[in-house]
This record gives sequence, structure tokens and C-alpha cells, in this order.
Amino acid sequence: MKQQNQMRSGSGHLQRPGTTRVLGRSGDVAVRRTVLPGGLRVVTEPVPGVRSASVGIWVAVGSRDEARPQAGAAHYLEHLLFKGTAKRTAVDIAQQIDAVGGELNAFTTKEHTCYYAHVLDRDLPLAIDMLCDVVFGAVNAKSDVDVERSVVLEEIAMRDDDPEDLLHELFTSAVLGDHPLGRSVLGTEDSITNMTRARVHGFYRRSYEMPKMVVAAAGNVAHGQVLRLMRKALGDRLDGDVRPAPPRMGRARLPQQQSLVLHTDDTEQVHLLLGCRGFDRHDERRFALGVLNAALGGGMSSRLFQEVRERRGLAYSVYSATTAYSDAGTFSVYAGCAPDRLGEVSAVIRGVLAEVAAGGLTEDEVARGRGQLRGGLVLGLEDSASRMSRIGKTELNYGRHYTVEQTLARIDAVTAEDVAQLAAELLRRPLTTAVVGPYDSPEDLPDGV
Repeated sequence: MKQQNQMRSGSGHLQRPGTTRVLGRSGDVAVRRTVLPGGLRVVTEPVPGVRSASVGIWVAVGSRDEARPQAGAAHYLEHLLFKGTAKRTAVDIAQQIDAVGGELNAFTTKEHTCYYAHVLDRDLPLAIDMLCDVVFGAVNAKSDVDVERSVVLEEIAMRDDDPEDLLHELFTSAVLGDHPLGRSVLGTEDSITNMTRARVHGFYRRSYEMPKMVVAAAGNVAHGQVLRLMRKALGDRLDGDVRPAPPRMGRARLPQQQSLVLHTDDTEQVHLLLGCRGFDRHDERRFALGVLNAALGGGMSSRLFQEVRERRGLAYSVYSATTAYSDAGTFSVYAGCAPDRLGEVSAVIRGVLAEVAAGGLTEDEVARGRGQLRGGLVLGLEDSASRMSRIGKTELNYGRHYTVEQTLARIDAVTAEDVAQLAAELLRRPLTTAVVGPYDSPEDLPDGV
């Protein structure tokens, strides 16, 4: 059957409660959005041929929404909300999801938090009831706050024991500075040690509002079925002629970035990140940036992999990466190498970045970059959980839906000239260098870093 592309989503925050819209259609499959009373959005995507269902409650609240004394509160809540509700104990929650062979979990980022379940299609009623109970009915008892404090502190310690994870935290802080986006999602040892029940529960009550939420469901699901289950689970909580909150927008006011940051650690391998400030997720050049990133450091044929590993054998792992927030972003190149090769590795990476900034990429490199993005997008949507994640995150971040076909068309439209223009701007920006390794001070770092 011929596939059709359609985008009639408009902006989610402009849709009135009690209405339903078709956001996109591929063949007979339609993505729909309904705004329930209270401003809660429900977005669904049927996935033909699967026997699973994935549902997530996406909350537009993350670590950037914390005041400094609350640092880590959003992530702390991710732990606490599973510890018990007015209807279920933590043991009840664990036993009920295990009894159906399902998965119940959550994650926190700088700008949103997601609570999700992956179950057999017949167990969708349990999944929705449990997620709504956890997100809207958590008790956040003081005893649970005290117990989870040790767990979160262990998570911070694990991060600090992993040089690559620690490196990315150092780099982000150095590039984005003392801005909420530059702080760790986990918080600090001090903020977690001093986290009280009143502080974290107050953050929960103030932040977890329906207009900031999206319920996304994908798999063997029907839109009407999901709506009925949501109304049953939330009951009187669904009230009020309130429209959804608009997507985050704007431009972050960032302090001056640091040029070099070093964390001394007695490691056998040096971990290096070189990078700069990038683009926010609303920038129309994001597709060209994706192609540039893929061709520059996204695979074994990428220029960085070929120059650093294949031709010179300087490092086992080398790659580039981007992050995009609502009003800021970063671009970075990672490499792990022996301490005596750090100077050469850094010099080669800087040389590659300078070459691409001056001359762009070849037509073949750009074609491979487009192909890598296309394949990654389509292959990454082979299961209901991935589909749920895509529609939930897209609705929360953009307030609209982009079909897979529309996204593929945007990728295919990227030209070598687009990439060259983008590279000329991005790769000439001031660089930040972050290093984790056996050096006592920046003066001990080799030339070229």
C-alpha cells in the first residue's frame, strides 16, 4: 500500500482540551493526539504485527529546573516515586510488574523525566494504572527519602569511578559553565546529603503538573483504549479547561566557557574530550549537523576513526557526539589513549577539525553520513518501546509530530554545501579540552593538548 505523509499536528499547546487530532499517517497507521481536561496530552502510535505495548509518562521537568539547594531533586524523585503510593507498596509495584513479565523503569535528563512500562498488549491496563499511580500518587515518605539517599550517593560514586562518565560531566560543566544545564543530573554529594523530604516533595508538588506532561503509547494499542484507561486511572484528577504548556524555547545565557579542565586520576588510559558549544534542538540546521557528526566521527569509515585509529593506531576508541537542549547544545570528540600519546592524539583531532572547518567534507563522506542517519533512524524504530520514546519526546520537545518519512526526507535533503557551511561556523568556535588521567596539573600535560 502506498505510504502517505501527513502532518496536521499544529502545536500541541494550542489544542483545546477534549479534542483529538491526527498528527501523521503512514498507510493505515495514524498517530493521534488527544488533550484531556487539565492539559494532559495523550499521543498514540499503533505498530502493526507486534504483541507488546509500551507506555510512558513524559514530564517536562529535569535537573535544569532545580534551584541550587535542590540539585539532584528531579533524579531523586525518579527513585522515590517507585517506593510506594497510597494504593501500592514498593513490593506491590515490583511483584505486579514481574508477575506479567513486564518492565517498569524511569530516567531523568536535564530537561525531562520519563516513567515507562513495556508489557504484553493484554497487560496494558495494568501498565497504565501503575504508571499513573506512581507518577500522580507517590507518597514520598521520609523513611524512603532516607533510604534512597544512600542509593543516590552510590550512583554518584559509580559515576566518579568511571573515567569516561566523569569526563563527560567535566566537559559539560566547562563548556556550559555555572548554568543549570552545566550541572550534573545526579546533584552533588552535599546536595543529596542535605536533601530533605520537604525539599524533594515540594519540588514534586510544584513541578509535576499535567500541562507539562505527555502520555505516549505505542505497539498493539488503540487510541480510544488508551484514553479509556487514562480516564479510569486518573478519575477526578482530569479536570479544568487548561491547555498544555508550550515547548521550551529561548536562548540560554551562558557564562564564559573554560578552555581546559583536568581531573587527576591514576588511570592506565587518558580520556580526552575536545569540543565547543553547539546548536539547540530547534535550529533548522540540526539535520546537517547530524550528517556532519556521523561522517566526522560516527562510525568506522568516519574521518576521525580513519585518521586516529586506522592510519596511526593512536587510540582504540574515538568518536564525535552532539547534545541539543531547548536553548543550547554541545559538540565534542572523545578519544581514549595511552598517556604518552595524548599530545599526538589531540593534535591529530585538532587538525581534522581544522581541515573540515576549512574545506568541508567530500560528497562521498556526506552520502555515507546521510546513509548512517537513515539506517540508524529506521532500524532504531523496530520495537514498540522505541516508537513510544520517539513520539513522546517529539511531542514534549516540539509540540508536534514528524513522521519517519518526513524526517528521512529532511536527512536526504542535506547537501555537501550545507555541511560545509555548518562546519565552517561550528568547528571554528572556541574549543574546550577536558582530560581525565595521571597528570598532577595542567602544566604536566604534553604539548598539543
